[in-house]
Amino acid sequence: MLLHYTISMPYHILADKVAERVIVVGDPNRAKFIAERLEDSKLVNDHRGLLTYNGKWKGVEVTVSTHGMGGPGAAIIFEELIQLGAKVMVRYGTTGGIRRGVKVGDYVIPTAAYYYHGGLYTEYFGDISPAPAPSIDVAWKLYQKTLEKGERAWAYPIISSDAFYAENRELVERWASYGPVSVEMECATLFVICTLRRIKSGALLLVNGSHVEPVDRLILEETMEKKLWKGAEIILDTLAELNIEKNTLPQ
Repeated sequence: MLLHYTISMPYHILADKVAERVIVVGDPNRAKFIAERLEDSKLVNDHRGLLTYNGKWKGVEVTVSTHGMGGPGAAIIFEELIQLGAKVMVRYGTTGGIRRGVKVGDYVIPTAAYYYHGGLYTEYFGDISPAPAPSIDVAWKLYQKTLEKGERAWAYPIISSDAFYAENRELVERWASYGPVSVEMECATLFVICTLRRIKSGALLLVNGSHVEPVDRLILEETMEKKLWKGAEIILDTLAELNIEKNTLPQ
């Protein structure tokens, strides 16, 4: 079981350092989109297309980094960002609704992430089944700020799936029957790695499609940029105000 590691130079994020407050995204274009709105934004890594930017938001240092698609690949990036100095990571991604009432354009703040045991979870934890959940203060602050912006927000469990093209209606209905409100690919990995490495985590997800709503299948192109920026602003404000030293996990 892997509990500790010797810090070495990362192989994929070739930066000298990152900020303690980090936004992680799957899409490099989304990283660029957010970075363009930061103060003193600087590209510090483009190796393997994993665009990573350091900058400031309201005078507070932040980093925006690309983690790609899927938990195993993202795990590499989360580990390397921690090696480079991250103390809190918030995932900003899209998610597909799997419950009626969860509408395209809503935001989901995961309170936990269901997952399939095996793969990287077995390699990290052996026969222990970890409980992937964000830091409660981070999740609560994200939820509060989303409501303050007048947005529809769901603070519920989600499910992290490894097989995008294996999803079908029967599977989605089974997932929904267990309680999750949406599906994505990386939150469970983020939450368990951050807990293992004793740093804070959270996520804000934009519902950009639905597996069950009959009409609103995908978010409209013309509204996507507006919704993406509003979510990014919520995360940036949360990170800027967050006391990352308070309630940190003991080493």
